[in-house]
Amino acid sequence: MPAAEKNPDKKEITREVFNHLVQLAAFELSEDQAQYMLKELNRQLEAIHELENIPLADETPVTSHGVPYSSLTKPALREDLWQPFPTPEDIVARAPQIQDGYFVVPDIPHTTLE
Repeated sequence: MPAAEKNPDKKEITREVFNHLVQLAAFELSEDQAQYMLKELNRQLEAIHELENIPLADETPVTSHGVPYSSLTKPALREDLWQPFPTPEDIVARAPQIQDGYFVVPDIPHTTLE
């Protein structure tokens, strides 16, 4: 589909949703930056929609990727090892605000998008 054509069935990120995401992420964007970022995000979303339209065989697993692994070549899972940081107080000391040894983070106001 040519880039100039828009498919009405494909959703775009609206300015309202974009502004909400910018607020949640605590970004400070000029109007030019916001317009550019919204345009680029919608371009990426358009590319995702194009990828969704690629026909796949019914037997192709959803998690399929370009590197086929057989049971003989499948990499072994590594063991998860818990390794405590030797001086956690160094990490806590770098926090902008702490209380009783815990990080204090600002509350994010919750709103519902329509």
